Amino acid sequence: MNQNRVDEYRRNFMTTLGGVAAVAAVAPSFVLQTAHAAGEVAAKPVDQAVTNAKRWGMLIDVTKLTDGGAGMVAACKKEHGWGDETHSADTQKAHWARVVKVTDKLTKNSFSLPVMCQHCENPPCVDVCPTGASMKRADGIVQVNKHICIGCRYCMMACPYKARSFVHEALQDQKPHSPRGMGTVESCNMCVHRIDEGKLPACVEAAPDAVIFGDLNDPNSAVSQAMKTIGGKQIRADLGLNTGVRYHGI
Repeated sequence: MNQNRVDEYRRNFMTTLGGVAAVAAVAPSFVLQTAHAAGEVAAKPVDQAVTNAKRWGMLIDVTKLTDGGAGMVAACKKEHGWGDETHSADTQKAHWARVVKVTDKLTKNSFSLPVMCQHCENPPCVDVCPTGASMKRADGIVQVNKHICIGCRYCMMACPYKARSFVHEALQDQKPHSPRGMGTVESCNMCVHRIDEGKLPACVEAAPDAVIFGDLNDPNSAVSQAMKTIGGKQIRADLGLNTGVRYHGI
């Protein structure tokens, strides 16, 4: 998507948002319906370095995930080729994203939500990594460099979301854009290869009516406008990590 298309999208979105603002307090989920399939990603020129001008993030409306997020997880698995390890026990297999069921002990109310790397502004996994393999890009994407990961798994212990997994076996037929390695840690990288090409993450494309993706630093982006209107809760907000993945309906 070029810059002109992005500007046109923003103008259209702001016009639409102005029309629904009056009713958003009564029917907040309508904003997500209006901005369905929302996402705005401008391809990064290959000759330019990543900067902190943008911070990528997403808002997931759990009330619109009729499958609890299973479709998003399946899309991630297909995009990156994880989860088919044949020699690993189920507890050892990779899980870049997973569906978690939450039940209130008092009311027994239950709902499900997809949980992946939350792309924290202050990621504990980065703080504890002894080699720098666990790192955060300037645009907020947290990922692992498998070439310098020594498999100590400190980052797995530090992550409060259990969003990282360890590769226990040699792998075959890997995706060229998503190299993996036995003895290293891995996790959701927000489909960084797609974002740099101006595309949406695979999980966002799989749930167009429930997820908005975009630049959290831009107050006019669809995701920022939706969060401003209906909020965007963090999982374990008490940790003060300022996550890039937010939820509505939890």
